[in-house]
Amino acid sequence: QVQLVESGGGLVQPGESLRLSCAASGFTLDNYCIGWFRQAPGKEREGVSYINSNDGGTYYADFAKGRFTISMDNAKSTVYLQMNSLKPGDTAVYYCATSLTLVCGLGSKYWGRGTQVTVSS
Repeated sequence: QVQLVESGGGLVQPGESLRLSCAASGFTLDNYCIGWFRQAPGKEREGVSYINSNDGGTYYADFAKGRFTISMDNAKSTVYLQMNSLKPGDTAVYYCATSLTLVCGLGSKYWGRGTQVTVSS
């Protein structure tokens, strides 16, 4: 059974950092794309960052470039999202997702339940 569990969210002040974790079970991370997405209140869900486990290729949304870093630990079956210089506009529920293919996107088949990130002074 494919399962994705996010953790690491919380309440931080602007400029601070958080590291989100996505623990995968029921499959190995080999040769798949795993993505991080987010959804803010009243807004549509959007892609944040993706990583392909076969070649380590990554994608970042424009708002994430230079501030967020995606990585994976195959031994721990975990994908991370390091978020630095957080802004109030980053406040959202963050999800990880996969379709067990090399393609990531909003149409991903498997989703975690999400972790809340709140950036506020």
